Amino acid sequence: MSTKRPAITVTAADHAMLSRIAAGAAHTMPDLAAELTHELDRARILPEGRVSHDHARIGSQIVYRDESTKRETAVTLVWPEHADIEKNRISVMTPIGVALIGMAAERSIDWTTRSGDVKRLTVLEVREPAQEQAAS
Repeated sequence: MSTKRPAITVTAADHAMLSRIAAGAAHTMPDLAAELTHELDRARILPEGRVSHDHARIGSQIVYRDESTKRETAVTLVWPEHADIEKNRISVMTPIGVALIGMAAERSIDWTTRSGDVKRLTVLEVREPAQEQAAS
């Protein structure tokens, strides 16, 4: 089942950090690192200092629907060290985190779970981070 992946958009800062994380994970998580690298290679990169309020980025709260169960979930996309599943803080270095990065509302994507199942999710809403961090 090969469906065209939706366009994604990431900030220049997120792209640089995600590229470093993917390179660092190439030996410990080769499949996930390759998937993230593939996503970054096809992403539209916003110039330094620009953000898109319509696209999921680090810190965004994302509401998505699992198309197989129709269950809706709200998560916050975070760097790996800030992940906390009990607070619905999902690391970008997880299969679903890789699927969500750069996505816009009303877009769907297929992703592969850790157990190898292919699922389809639809992003329903992307909310801005609660507080903007200074890009220093």
